[in-house]
Amino acid sequence: MTTLMKAIVLDGPGDPDVLQLREVPRPIPQLGWVLIQIKSFGLNRSELHFRRGMGSFGSFPRIPGLEATGVVVEAPGGEFEPGTQVAAIMGGMGRTIDGGYAEYVSVPGELVIPFHSDLGWDVLGALPEMVQTASGSLWVGVDAKPGDTILIRGGSSSIGLAATALAKHAGIKVISTTRNPAKVAQLEAAGATHVVIDNGEIAAQVRELMPEGVAGAIELVGTNTLADTLKATATHGTVCFTGMLSDQWTIPDFYPMDYIPNGVRLTAYSGGYNDLAPEALQEIIDAVAAGEISFPIGKVYRLEEIVQAHEDMESGAVTGKVVVVNS
Repeated sequence: MTTLMKAIVLDGPGDPDVLQLREVPRPIPQLGWVLIQIKSFGLNRSELHFRRGMGSFGSFPRIPGLEATGVVVEAPGGEFEPGTQVAAIMGGMGRTIDGGYAEYVSVPGELVIPFHSDLGWDVLGALPEMVQTASGSLWVGVDAKPGDTILIRGGSSSIGLAATALAKHAGIKVISTTRNPAKVAQLEAAGATHVVIDNGEIAAQVRELMPEGVAGAIELVGTNTLADTLKATATHGTVCFTGMLSDQWTIPDFYPMDYIPNGVRLTAYSGGYNDLAPEALQEIIDAVAAGEISFPIGKVYRLEEIVQAHEDMESGAVTGKVVVVNS
């Protein structure tokens, strides 16, 4: 007899209501794969892009979701003991293989990151992909150092808030931006030293605070603000292009000599499952448990509320990480 599970299925792209809650067969792990009972998962903007049919990645029908946290049910190859707490991220999850919007998921063993914690699953579900992207943008992309002042363009996003918290924890000052004055207090609470209201051109305001420009910047808004972010950055500083909150991905008629200021470095960060080591995730989990660092959780939903969760993510109604918790 086939064992069933609840899952969200996308038959094709569309508005949030194309996310259908169904009963589907529970996956059976093949050798080298791991079956995980999903306790929680975070929502990510790239899942919104996939749902809309933006980009050339992935196939339908598909259970979306590029991350999940839970416990191991079965690992035929013996890679993990049943009951082990784990996270799984990236590696085609929710695009070319079924992902985390479900009660169970089967994924290749290399995507699985073990940890141990007494934190609630709502907190744990918020961390893996958010920490991977924020930390990678800071340390790999910008190469930020204690004492630096960096700019986070799009600071009220979940990645922006996470990067701010990580930067503060590491002794790095942050100038953060938001379009919404009502979010200033949240950004300051997350650790921003200064908050700039973003009207599309903030380089002059940043230069008033840092006349020589910031040591580095994380661009989370998109290509429509990238040129202005470059202008706010000091000579020999680095701008890391990480996010596309504006859904603007490309630069028309890109001419580097005109676009990039002299001596300013431009790079990007996307990351993958092998960019978040188990010890790095465990270190962050332990710091959260000890109260040394805090990542704002915007709102917690149930699997049955996935349409509302996507609507809220799409409209920007929630500040902080959106998390879904299974019963």
